[in-house]
Amino acid sequence: MLMEQQIDEKSDQKVDQKVDQKTEKTQMREVLDLAMNMGRVLLKNGAEIFRVEETIDHVCRRYQIEDVESFVMSNGIFITARDEEEDIYAKVKHIPLSGFHLGIVTEVNDLSREISAGRIGLEEARARLKEIEAMPPKRGRFRIFAAGIGSGCFCYLLQGNIWESLMAVLIGCFLYVFVIFAEKHKLTKILTNIVGGGMITILALLAIQFPWPFPVRIDKIIIGSIMPLVPGVAFVNAIRDIANSDFIAGIVRILDALLVFVYIAIGVGFVLGSFHKLVGGAWL
Repeated sequence: MLMEQQIDEKSDQKVDQKVDQKTEKTQMREVLDLAMNMGRVLLKNGAEIFRVEETIDHVCRRYQIEDVESFVMSNGIFITARDEEEDIYAKVKHIPLSGFHLGIVTEVNDLSREISAGRIGLEEARARLKEIEAMPPKRGRFRIFAAGIGSGCFCYLLQGNIWESLMAVLIGCFLYVFVIFAEKHKLTKILTNIVGGGMITILALLAIQFPWPFPVRIDKIIIGSIMPLVPGVAFVNAIRDIANSDFIAGIVRILDALLVFVYIAIGVGFVLGSFHKLVGGAWL
């Protein structure tokens, strides 16, 4: 009887150890899933490569997961992890290049700090991340107003006069109405930027046809009005990635930004060329 009890006790201990190991590995996978999703949300909304890597590292260290390797590119995240016995996690997540929402980036950064400080648990962190990811963009009228003001200010900074700047404000507002329409109908980046560049040029050509009592230069209006289409955040992030030796990600982002410049130039050049062929450029 005594021998049977000892055998039963040892069996129970082995079962308990297996359950504990299984629970520990399950928790590690949940932590790594959280780190992966936080990195995905950051990268999708315009965060730099080093910020994504640091966030993944902070979350894993908070839950004592030391042996973790992460590799982040401009459109993908690779994470592997292991314990003392074996590999327990390997995952790849593809993140297509998309727009920017710096408000979401800020919220995820705050969440990462709270996790690192131990003020928030795993379940609450996952729920908070879902809420952050569901944050809507700014209201359309605010974006339209900001695009108009930005166009006018850039026109003035580029030595446009006050009247040219006011025209750029109106054209920038009309442009962003089209951009929001394109987002709702999921038009491609190529089509949005080509049509946007052409639309700006058409509106600028119409503006200079009126007999204004003051000088109006079409180049100043066009240059100021295209600024809402220019991917400034992507270009700056690309330079920061290259400065941090993330050359592949930086080059990909710079190439993406340069292609946007090309699309805008195609739209502007096509309209100006067509106008020149129709009227010989006499009205410019």
